[in-house]
Amino acid sequence: MPEPGAAPGLVDVARRWAATLADTKGVSLPQEQLEQLLLGVAQDAVRAEPDHRPAVQRFSKLYSASPIGIALADSDGRIVEANDALGQLLGYRPSALRGRNIADLGSADHDIARLRNGLSQLMKSSRPTQQERLLLDHHEEGPLWVDVTLTDLPGDRPGSTYPVLMVSDANEIHLLQERLLHQNVHDPLTGLPNAAAFDNALETALAGSGGEQVALVYLDVDGFKVINDGLGAGVGDQVLRGVAAKLKSVFTGRHNGSVARLSGDGFAVLLRGEFTSPQVIALVEQALEELAEPIYLGGHGIGVSASAGIVVRPVAEGGPKDLLRAAEIALHRAKEAGKAQWMLFDPELDARDRGRYQLGAVIAGALENGEFSLIYQPTVKLANPDQLAAVNAGLRWNHPEKGELDSDEFYPLAQITGMTIPLGRWLLAESLAATARWRSRFGEAAPDVCVRLPNRLAIDPDLVLLVKEQLDRHNLPAQALRLCTDRESVLDPRCGEVLDSFAVLADLGAQLVLTISGSADLELIPQHRLPVRHVILSGAVVDALADREDEADVRHLCQLVARAKELKLRIGAEGVRSHDQAERLRRYGVLAARGPFVADSATGDEVDELIERHAH
Repeated sequence: MPEPGAAPGLVDVARRWAATLADTKGVSLPQEQLEQLLLGVAQDAVRAEPDHRPAVQRFSKLYSASPIGIALADSDGRIVEANDALGQLLGYRPSALRGRNIADLGSADHDIARLRNGLSQLMKSSRPTQQERLLLDHHEEGPLWVDVTLTDLPGDRPGSTYPVLMVSDANEIHLLQERLLHQNVHDPLTGLPNAAAFDNALETALAGSGGEQVALVYLDVDGFKVINDGLGAGVGDQVLRGVAAKLKSVFTGRHNGSVARLSGDGFAVLLRGEFTSPQVIALVEQALEELAEPIYLGGHGIGVSASAGIVVRPVAEGGPKDLLRAAEIALHRAKEAGKAQWMLFDPELDARDRGRYQLGAVIAGALENGEFSLIYQPTVKLANPDQLAAVNAGLRWNHPEKGELDSDEFYPLAQITGMTIPLGRWLLAESLAATARWRSRFGEAAPDVCVRLPNRLAIDPDLVLLVKEQLDRHNLPAQALRLCTDRESVLDPRCGEVLDSFAVLADLGAQLVLTISGSADLELIPQHRLPVRHVILSGAVVDALADREDEADVRHLCQLVARAKELKLRIGAEGVRSHDQAERLRRYGVLAARGPFVADSATGDEVDELIERHAH
């Protein structure tokens, strides 16, 4: 039995309803049987829905102690209860949050709209649980990044639900993620967008088919290695920051301009809008002038120059790869023109260059397929023009489609593709093979062979070994070989290697030849103690005596000849066009010469004929 005043027990309830039902017409079961049946139903109901007060107590304790901010709202989304964690997170007392709509906690319009939309979908039960990261307003500190979860709890009435907002602090995590994202797409030294970010910006700029123009400018700091190596990497870094700041000051804010750092000393500028090529060029010239102004660091006034490649075209014309390639080609052409310059991309020049670069790309295969042959320039003694002194060996490319190509048509390409050394090695080996054949056939009447060393081969540390192997292979004395070099190789930063190689080759007996154009070049010989035996006059000093004998030109020539004799050198000339010019040079002390007055060029068979004729 229940205690007095307490709620009736299950047995009492069952008896009362059994009596009622037994007294109702249509019920045929006895009251005792109905009582047992209803008692079972009641017990099942109690087991299915036990006393909910312990559950409510557990929820209340969890709600109050939770480190996550929680707000309970009515069906309209107005907060009816908020825990302490939510109040601390947003800088309010929990009571101050009551009555506010959940959506009104958003910081900006789009945050409010997202919360309002979430509540709407929640009440429609289409999305029972939603999670988002957005900004809520802190009472004092302003916008705060939080992770929000919107869900619902069942109400007292069947089918009713009430919104629940759960909020956790994501501000530090979000800021860290933003910082990491910034680092992924920005250069840490200059703060500019990096290459990855620039690629994305370029794709975005070229999206669509608008009538606007897009411009891409590639800039490369000239000689930055000198600054970095000479003054240290720290100074170099400061210079790059200065370059970045100057480029931003010129381009940012104009035509949606953005500046990025693509590589060590390489930068790019992207513009989009309504402009013309002259307007872009004017900005580039302004930037180059700004860069030339010294940056003062540690007592040093450091000014830099830059080369720039520019391409301007309609947005809808071509894709990112085409634009990048065009800018790179224009930059390369600007550097070839002497640096500290800009160059505008020219489609016609590009078409021509494509043909040149295609030619350069197949040099290796052409060498392997035997498409190269030797071509010679005979050098005669001016005192006896019928006598060969030497033959200068060069290369000719017998191209299957383009015909015969002289070395000046493919050697610059070989330097770009790294084929200079393989070509130089082949030239040396074939020249010595031809010399061995001439000596075998003509004996002492055979001329020496002179090979002009490409700069890359002249500084090759294996040069001595290569020459020695070829001489031994063809059983030739070293005196049969003349190796010709020029000012560029002697003044190369790795000059020490060149001088060491020359000294060893001279000791072997090879004759070293230096091409000179004036007194300064001649003085390199005593200055660097070059073991040179012959000098070859070239350029203006020879051309000046082509048609007449000007007093100043003759005096200059005589000074060179006199100085060469002091240094115990034999002096020759190249580029001699006529017998009259050759006679003038002979009269003032030049001993040998080559050029059109003898022959522009000669094949191996023609050299055989010259040797045979001169031998008799």
